[in-house]
Amino acid sequence: MNSRTQQLEAFGRLLDIMDDLREKCPWDKKQTLESLRHLTIEETYELGDAILDNDLTEIKKELGDLLLHIVFYAKIGSETNAFDIADVANSICDKLIDRHPHIYGDVVVANEEEVKQNWEKLKLKEGKKSVLEGVPKSLPALVKASRIQDKVKGVGFDWEEPHQVWDKVQEELSELQEEVISGNQDKIEAEFGDVLFSMINYARFLKVNPEDALERTNKKFIKRFMYLESKAGELGKPLADMTLAEMDVFWEEAKKL
Repeated sequence: MNSRTQQLEAFGRLLDIMDDLREKCPWDKKQTLESLRHLTIEETYELGDAILDNDLTEIKKELGDLLLHIVFYAKIGSETNAFDIADVANSICDKLIDRHPHIYGDVVVANEEEVKQNWEKLKLKEGKKSVLEGVPKSLPALVKASRIQDKVKGVGFDWEEPHQVWDKVQEELSELQEEVISGNQDKIEAEFGDVLFSMINYARFLKVNPEDALERTNKKFIKRFMYLESKAGELGKPLADMTLAEMDVFWEEAKKL
């Protein structure tokens, strides 16, 4: 691994390149905080894919892309004297020190859970009116539900045992089924949302990240379905012309791969 001196030199090199690009490249000169936003989100998802695939080479590349975006935002901020990369780094350093009094102060914690609880309490002391203020409004619903549950857990609003959460899942499933029978679409949607929320809660008690779990299933389904498509192609038969029984043969083959 590189020494701290080499790491700092590499970061300085990136800052110098960013200066050059912002001054000389027509595309880079044109970018704004707003124009980069959707690209940053895309890069974040690409990093997430690489992590789920456990592709360390790709993780390194995607981390570089995200680091570039951070440096890019800081460069744009410096052009109006709003902030620069040093302000960005010092800001997170100060926050980390303030949020870890068990490391940089005299607070004693027994485990990870107490660290999380202290974290949320400290955020309220900093002026936040609600522990939920830190949940971005634009998060995908599944991720948002998980973060909401993590946040309220930090102040003690949580179930005590996994079986209690599972009982809640069963209760919500029963209520959903009642509304399906009644046929009220609005109530069906509401109860379906409750089922998902309770399942995400249960995942937390099982120490499963629901977003990762669902994405792994997505990837698994895609691979199996593409295998099915390839086998249909070998037969020269469109999927639409195959029976479910015929497709199921190849689906079972895919599951064994």
